[in-house]
Amino acid sequence: MATITFIGLGNMGGPMAGNLLKAGHELTVFDLSESAVKTLVDQGAKTADTVLEAVRDAQVVITMLPAGQHVETVYLGEHGLLAHLPAATLVIDSSTIAPETSRSVADAARSADITLLDAPVSGGVAGAKAGSLTFICGGEAEAFERARPILENMGKNVFHAGPSGAGQIAKICNNMLLAIQMAGTSEALALGVKNGLDPAVLSEIMKKSSGGNWVLNGYNPWPGVMEAAPASRDYAGGFLVNLMTKDLGLAMENATANHSPVPMGSLARNLFEFHAAQGNGQLDFSSIQRFYRPDPE
Repeated sequence: MATITFIGLGNMGGPMAGNLLKAGHELTVFDLSESAVKTLVDQGAKTADTVLEAVRDAQVVITMLPAGQHVETVYLGEHGLLAHLPAATLVIDSSTIAPETSRSVADAARSADITLLDAPVSGGVAGAKAGSLTFICGGEAEAFERARPILENMGKNVFHAGPSGAGQIAKICNNMLLAIQMAGTSEALALGVKNGLDPAVLSEIMKKSSGGNWVLNGYNPWPGVMEAAPASRDYAGGFLVNLMTKDLGLAMENATANHSPVPMGSLARNLFEFHAAQGNGQLDFSSIQRFYRPDPE
């Protein structure tokens, strides 16, 4: 078992850290949210007053942070972790950030003789709780093999996408496709209901037909169709609209830099940006269904 420090205990990070405890690792946690820290301490984790104290004895450091600027603040500069961690430390960043930022932090880690892996995740809050996440890793093959046993305590699928930043590229491609699927599925469901169809029946038909997709199988956006989905909890929790707009923004920036046409991704980004601007940013991204519903509640 490893001595691990986990930094960032939000909707995803908290359950991920909990699964490391269940696997028997010695865990120290750090987050600005006292309640989030207390939840993990009650499960057996240790904590510290500062992030530098939290990583003092760590063999592995894992971060799950909201955006690139947070990752840079935690790792870079005179007070960043890379200036204080021993050379043997394995660093795993599971935040979803720009590939360029990931590469920059990885270069800084390499200069300090520290091994860093970008390892963003897919699977949502349900996957984080169930330990069934998909990890999409970028970095050296040796680092990937060191990280694999730890990541397998939190996920069912662990992929090595390529060198540093490759995990982030694969993740933003995946989330762009997910946003397109969610918007299209919501649109189709609303059209069917407008014509008198039962959304649950229509969902089953589409699941078994050529329109079947991940959204229909496990994350239905229509309230009441899927009991465990955020849609049936008034879109509370889950993967926030604000986070989806952030990821779509990363995809658009990358597409522009690489002269890659992404018309569907651009439309999805505009749609989710508009949805967020209407006051829905803290709802689950499946709440885009409200944009299409003929009779929103």
